Amino acid sequence: MKIKQKFSANDLSNGGSDSSATALAWTMTLLMKKPLLMKKLQEEIRGLAGKKDMIDRQDIQKLPYLRAVVKEGLRLYPPAPLLVPRETTTKCVVNGCEIEGGSFVIINAYAIGRDPAAWENPDEFLPERYLDLQNPEVIAFGFGRRGCPGIVMAIAELELALANLVYKFNWELPGGMKEEDLDFECEPGHFMHKKNAFCLVPRIVI
Repeated sequence: MKIKQKFSANDLSNGGSDSSATALAWTMTLLMKKPLLMKKLQEEIRGLAGKKDMIDRQDIQKLPYLRAVVKEGLRLYPPAPLLVPRETTTKCVVNGCEIEGGSFVIINAYAIGRDPAAWENPDEFLPERYLDLQNPEVIAFGFGRRGCPGIVMAIAELELALANLVYKFNWELPGGMKEEDLDFECEPGHFMHKKNAFCLVPRIVI
């Protein structure tokens, strides 16, 4: 039992840190692609924090644009594009499609997040869309009772890390690189890692 617990703890730790780091890299890439949105995010955070040393969890609740940026990043680039497989217990019908009991079902979070039937301009990074939604849900970690047990911790980590990175620093692309040169290629695998290394130059502000 103790060995199983150690392996379970290791899986949770590795899975959580990998997914959060992956999501952070994509969100920073998206913000660097649109510097006006980066500026808007920094103005919200710096306007609230003033000269604080760090953004804390209590501040996050007062930063709606930050939370919208995180959700929009997860919509476009969910850390795991295919969610944990499920097995149907009985025969059912979903959107007119009959699914037999005992069927192996995989949810494509990436496709759902870019479905033009559900999202206006689905491939555009538009955090503002989450400011208007009444019940904005994030499908990247599953949903309901069988969603990822680490969803609360993962989003909290992502919000705090992103908030402090853009609060403390202004960010630049290296070596004369321009926004249009940013690479959005993905590495095939369970997690949606960036295919090529992502490098930014920090300039201390606060």
